[in-house]
Amino acid sequence: MLEILFEDEELIAINKPHGLLVHRSSIAADTSEFALQILRDQIGKTVFPAHRLDRKTAGVLLFSLNKEMDSGIQTAFSQNLIKKEYLAVLRGHTIPDGTIDYPLKKENGTIQDALTNYTTLALTEIDLPFGNFPTSRYSLVLAKPQTGRMHQIRKHFAHIFHPIIGDRPHGCNKQNKLWKETFQHDTMLLHAKSLEFQHPKTKENILIQANVQPEFQRALEILGLQGSDVR
Repeated sequence: MLEILFEDEELIAINKPHGLLVHRSSIAADTSEFALQILRDQIGKTVFPAHRLDRKTAGVLLFSLNKEMDSGIQTAFSQNLIKKEYLAVLRGHTIPDGTIDYPLKKENGTIQDALTNYTTLALTEIDLPFGNFPTSRYSLVLAKPQTGRMHQIRKHFAHIFHPIIGDRPHGCNKQNKLWKETFQHDTMLLHAKSLEFQHPKTKENILIQANVQPEFQRALEILGLQGSDVR
């Protein structure tokens, strides 16, 4: 049963778990469960994905309930009229506020502008030896992508040498292995926290928020950040 965060006659949003694909894909032929089909069966209605979240990313996932709204909300996404916020746990200590302005290449070689702003919410250091260091440092950040490129947040944080914990292939393989062996934890720590937009039909302001999933919460507890504001 998927957690429904918002629903009206036109739109519905869920809190997608880590590891769940949005819809069928040729790159995941071994998978039989998808958010689209699960939600359709759960509410007994046809649903249309308004945007995409990576399989490894959890959080707010929005669907339209008819084709007219699907067109309108996808236009809003394409025109960057929807504010998106993500939570991420990164390797190392980040600066208080930063902007990553780094173009990204599509599979066909096309270069696209990509911009991500972020704010550091908390810094932590735990007794986990890493390389030549007796401890490991991490940051909890709030990311606000201004563009919507594929794997943008993942690639951008890797670009500034603060990769997301649990990310493959853009992350730090040594840290990922350390977390898996030490904590039996291999979830990518990226969570779509919120979407905010003007409803295409009613014109009212809509804010949809999602709590982190259990494995993200467990990571915060490991890091001593369980009291952090992740809502």
